Amino acid sequence: MAQKFLTARRYGGTARSSLLLGLRHGGYCVGCCWALMALLFVGGVMNVLWIAAIAIFVLLEKVVPVGPLISRMAGIGFVATGGWMLLQSVT
Repeated sequence: MAQKFLTARRYGGTARSSLLLGLRHGGYCVGCCWALMALLFVGGVMNVLWIAAIAIFVLLEKVVPVGPLISRMAGIGFVATGGWMLLQSVT
């Protein structure tokens, strides 16, 4: 879906159509990756090393053949950590 969205030729060669294309792609990007953008903003304000760690993680997801497995394992780890933290705050 993303590939078709990004390569579709729905706009002419005018400045107005280019602006609309940029706004549409920017909106798609924010809608798709707002959580990652929020993490990068918070991490960047606090520590540049967090930005590097997140960038390396995303790179591994995209480049390594077992990227989907890395994503799933990270998701399971984050959910487990969140559950553990929630239980610690309740007790």
